[in-house]
Amino acid sequence: MKITTFEGFGHVFLDVATALIPLLFLFLIFQIIFLKLPLKKLQDIGVGFLLTFLGLAFFLQGVHIGFLPIGEMMGQKLGAIDYIWLLVPIGFVLGFVAIYAEPAVSVLTHQVEKVSGGYIPQKVLLYTLSIGVGLSIALSMVRIILGIPIWYFVVPGYIIALIIVKYSTKTFTSIAFDSGGVATGPMTATFILALFVGIASVTDGRDPLLDGFGMVALVALSPILSVLTLGIIYRRKEQEQYEKDQIRTKAHSNDR
Repeated sequence: MKITTFEGFGHVFLDVATALIPLLFLFLIFQIIFLKLPLKKLQDIGVGFLLTFLGLAFFLQGVHIGFLPIGEMMGQKLGAIDYIWLLVPIGFVLGFVAIYAEPAVSVLTHQVEKVSGGYIPQKVLLYTLSIGVGLSIALSMVRIILGIPIWYFVVPGYIIALIIVKYSTKTFTSIAFDSGGVATGPMTATFILALFVGIASVTDGRDPLLDGFGMVALVALSPILSVLTLGIIYRRKEQEQYEKDQIRTKAHSNDR
């Protein structure tokens, strides 16, 4: 069945308006009572709202007519290849690229670098999240191939995360749990989810409902583990730097 470019765009337009208009009204209330921003600033914010509105509407329309169908078709073709274990490295690459290109992840890493004053570089956090999600997508491929239940991964994963929290820093703990939600953004929840449903639909003995879904849960878990691990590395570096500073201070005192 042929799908036209703007088929169903009215519903998408309405959905985006329903999401953004309450936010606009809330801003106007704050502007009248508290903010009282100048006209030039209001014009910039208004243009930003308009661009966000149009961007979300066109993006979601693209998801409906492009991302979902092509993801499912690619999944069906990949699931039918002779060397099924090739799906594991392919999954890693797809997960890495999807998170690297994820708009919400870009915003998070930029904000973390800005707020931390460059202490946590944007690129370091971005590569950490991308590698973590790449590994989770690879594990999801293994889960589909072998038919392993999702809770075999999720329950131990969160137990390990809670254990690692004790050894990571408070800063990275906060970032880690936010990263889990941010990583499950539009790129992951559209293209890759459709891809997994397609793979499960053509794999013998697999049910698209039981095996095609659950991937997002692993994607939400993997950034938590990877960022907490990064926190442990940073904590060790901080400890080593502190010990070096203490030695220097002692040496300086002895020289006096």
